[in-house]
Amino acid sequence: MKNTPFLEKHLALGAKMAEFAGYNMPISYSGINDEHFAVRNSIGVFDVSHMGEFILKGPDTLDLIQRVTSNDASKLVKGQAQYSCLPNDHCGIVDDLIVYCLEPNQVYLLVVNASNIEKDWNWISSHNNKGVEMENISDNTCLLAIQGPNACKLMEALTPTDLQQLKYYTFEKNSFAGVDNVLISATGYTGAGGIEIYFENKDGHAEKIWDAIFEAGKTGGIKPCGLGARDTLRLEMGYCLYGNDIDDTTSPLQAGLGWITKLKKQPDFPSKNALIEQKAAGIQQKLIGFEMIDRGIPRHHYGIVDSEGNQIGQVTSGTQSPSLGKAIGLGYVSLPHAALDTEIFISVRDKKIKAKVVKTPFE
Repeated sequence: MKNTPFLEKHLALGAKMAEFAGYNMPISYSGINDEHFAVRNSIGVFDVSHMGEFILKGPDTLDLIQRVTSNDASKLVKGQAQYSCLPNDHCGIVDDLIVYCLEPNQVYLLVVNASNIEKDWNWISSHNNKGVEMENISDNTCLLAIQGPNACKLMEALTPTDLQQLKYYTFEKNSFAGVDNVLISATGYTGAGGIEIYFENKDGHAEKIWDAIFEAGKTGGIKPCGLGARDTLRLEMGYCLYGNDIDDTTSPLQAGLGWITKLKKQPDFPSKNALIEQKAAGIQQKLIGFEMIDRGIPRHHYGIVDSEGNQIGQVTSGTQSPSLGKAIGLGYVSLPHAALDTEIFISVRDKKIKAKVVKTPFE
């Protein structure tokens, strides 16, 4: 397994560690619920340095990004970021990612999922027929997600950037905790506000920034958070997790990602015409949110059935929501069963557990 530069910090804090996407990652420290509420109510910090980062440079960079991603990156100006996905040739999704515009038309940062770094690199490279310079900086990049309603206020002393005025999905490069050239981004995977910071792993920067963050955040009860709380937080927001809710077989239209799938943009991207046809014909299944009515926690791959026990879909993500005090989940169902308030059943060990379709974010 690979380790992030923060391994010794995790171990010293008593983190429960486990393998994730080839990395030795913290799953929890003080407990998933405790960490979850720290982020929802104040501030928490995630080491997500396992994520992948690619720098793309050159006069044809925007053209390449437009030809491999579903969203319209031509609308980005310097300092803006964009959620997007890499469609494959069969209406599925190679990965979801964030595109950062460092220099319009010339230099972009792509942030991809840890489990897909090699796959994404090969996919983008296979479409790079104009000699765009590509650099995989994943192994030398640290990424910390400082999340929560108090995150920007508590971190503002560490940087000249006005964090509280940094708009959602925008970023600046600035100093942070005395380290230069840190990319400070108003993004995150929790729905709780905050920032994510990217910086090069050199000269003791990782330890210096980590220590400064926890010193600045101590008045807000800052806590280190693991992947367990990251999952419960993103699921409450209805955010997709690659490998669970979206993958090589799921259409972005089925996954509710039509808003990042710009079917009128040029040039064409993989499956664009097929997705146009799929939209015109109407999707046959849809990713829905649901909450349990009867006792039981839905899990990935559990079947979804109707009142007569007929299979109508499958659970992709599920958990006991700490904030809401009830079990929630995401799953694909056939379209006739996707309307809000539709009664469905989760198949758990041959038992039908009642649930209903609800909107996301969950409330």
